[in-house]
Amino acid sequence: MIKNKRILLTGGGGFIGSRLAELFSKENEILIYDIFARDSLKYKKINLKNVKIVNGDITDYEALKKATEDFKPQIALHLAAIAGVDTVINNPVKTMEVNILGTFNFVRALEKYSGKLERVVNFSTSEVLGAYAYKSSEKSNTNLAPVGEGRWTYSISKVSGEHLLYSYYKTRGYPAVSIRPYNIYGPGQIGEGAIQIFIKNAVLNKDIHIHGDGDQIRAWCYIDDMIEGTILCLTNKKAVGEIYNIGNPKGTITISSLAEKIVLLTGTKSKIKYIPKNYVDVELRIPSIEKAQKVLGFKPKIDLTEGILRTYKWYKKYFNK
Repeated sequence: MIKNKRILLTGGGGFIGSRLAELFSKENEILIYDIFARDSLKYKKINLKNVKIVNGDITDYEALKKATEDFKPQIALHLAAIAGVDTVINNPVKTMEVNILGTFNFVRALEKYSGKLERVVNFSTSEVLGAYAYKSSEKSNTNLAPVGEGRWTYSISKVSGEHLLYSYYKTRGYPAVSIRPYNIYGPGQIGEGAIQIFIKNAVLNKDIHIHGDGDQIRAWCYIDDMIEGTILCLTNKKAVGEIYNIGNPKGTITISSLAEKIVLLTGTKSKIKYIPKNYVDVELRIPSIEKAQKVLGFKPKIDLTEGILRTYKWYKKYFNK
């Protein structure tokens, strides 16, 4: 475990960020910097005496710099971003502004303490690999994708972040790591994401809508395994200067089969309905986690059935209205 550290979390109010805040706040000082457009923090058991919250925009460099310099972090994790298919498509300019400028502001704000930083972690995305990614490794080519499709502004912005972090590692000595999460789900997720949307509807016995014919393939990774992978990136010296896929290839399933599985496991009265898909989509996304296994000792533990049941139990508690 990580103890007695000062940890900065940009986007600490989001799904993954709030789970890290909950964990780290037990025995560390935490600074959460977020605008709380999506607030999962309210569902977490936070040790508030160890947490400082700044309601700030990642694109506001001066505000971020002041908060960072006042706090003097030893560990910094950058999760603040625009994400989610609908949000990205509807806000392509904002997506690139927040994700590119925000990441640049993040690394610049740390420069004064670069020699004292123990780890700097950037959260990227599996979408950098494009529409078809089968057992893709960290060495696989990133995909620039066609210009004009709003969906890809997200992946382009995240690729730029990976390059930026690596450049700061090489030229400024940042102890930097980039993580590519692969379809993370679980309790506390809000906003977008197929599993949480399907399960919310299952809780309410509402129809489950599938865009297209449902043959899109994803490998789903439970939040606890994502957190374990993050901890390994923070604590293993060999992680520095590298990119790691964090996901669970054994959680691979089509979207159609996923919906059927959720209906079966939850006993919902929801009906599955297919509706037209009016956007480009990722058709195949399965990671290779061989590098994380060999270097970090990462091994996902929660299978898809158990993860769905845990997630359903949580949503039934908080959203059964």
